[in-house]
Amino acid sequence: MATRLGRPVSSVENTRPPAFGKPQLQTARPGLKPLGVANKNVVGVRSVNSLKQSDKVGCKNVTAKTAALPTSEAQKKKLSKTNSATLPPLAKLSVKEGSNQCTSYSSLLLPNDITDVDEHDGGNPQLCAQYAKDIFNYLSALELEYPIRSNFLAGKREVTKDMRAVLVNWLVQVHTRFRLLQETLYLTVAVLDRYLQENEVSRSKLQLVGVTAMFIACKYEEMYIPTIGDFVHISDNAFSKSDLLKMEVVMLKALKFSLGRPLPLHFLRRVSKAGLVDVSVHSMAKYFMELSILEYDMAHLQPSLIAAAALWLSLQLSEEKWTRDLAYYSKYTEKQLSPVARRMCRMILSAGTTAHKAIYNKYKSQKYDCISSHPRLQSSKVKELAAQHGGA
Repeated sequence: MATRLGRPVSSVENTRPPAFGKPQLQTARPGLKPLGVANKNVVGVRSVNSLKQSDKVGCKNVTAKTAALPTSEAQKKKLSKTNSATLPPLAKLSVKEGSNQCTSYSSLLLPNDITDVDEHDGGNPQLCAQYAKDIFNYLSALELEYPIRSNFLAGKREVTKDMRAVLVNWLVQVHTRFRLLQETLYLTVAVLDRYLQENEVSRSKLQLVGVTAMFIACKYEEMYIPTIGDFVHISDNAFSKSDLLKMEVVMLKALKFSLGRPLPLHFLRRVSKAGLVDVSVHSMAKYFMELSILEYDMAHLQPSLIAAAALWLSLQLSEEKWTRDLAYYSKYTEKQLSPVARRMCRMILSAGTTAHKAIYNKYKSQKYDCISSHPRLQSSKVKELAAQHGGA
């Protein structure tokens, strides 16, 4: 998962908006007490004065113990110091000595015409450069373990795809109001869809299920989360705190406490890095990805495919190419991506006129550089792609 720096408690992002009552900031934990005054709280720790009186005795005891050590024990300590001093640096262990077999994270495994995007990140421990390739191979395998079926609401008595769209649109507004992380929104929708496809939910309980999905996602992704009271209040007291807590248990048991479905955002960051794309291209791809969470007909697509298609479309609108590096790290060719991108183009053209405009309005703000109203999104290229058949 992507590593993020923690946000300070006093930042604007971590306060509750005025509409939800008085902000409740998490109280910082008391710092550790200095060791010099810990003797009052720890049994068996003597005072400073008693230590001064026994300084000489203590030194004699240490000397005596050292002298009494067996020769073999002393030799072992000496050998351990020697061994630790002669260990080779980790950088030299990428290929096993005396063997032609590379480790899984070695750049020697890459094809000759593919750039190693992690080559210069070895000095940053947060990027996990040695294991980045293994991590994303694992995420690619993991997304297959948590599938969402095509047309997963078929046969449900009350919940329809239109009701899902209304709920997700409202959850986007709640997410924006609470100023939560991007990951939280994607995980909320993933938890919601996985629960809906396996369980019958009544219309009266649908909002509770959606709010509980966001509550669970907050616990998984956020450092400072809205209170249960905040969720109840923003839902206009449609349910109680007790109802939310009970539903949380029900949903977690139904999902077998497995919440690690990879998110499109994880793959987009990886592929954007591989393509050396600029911020505007990356941001536009994020907008396309976020629009896709409203679409019931795209809910079954793999997160990596949605991310790659969003970036491919953003590059197309910027007159840039899908390179060999992008195809290698995304694991998708242009032929595989174009049907999904055509479906995205139809979403883009209707985003400003549909009843569910939360994402469109969000990306129309200055904070997101007015991406949703960018002239490129109404260009002839978008209309041409949208008119083509074979969409996802």
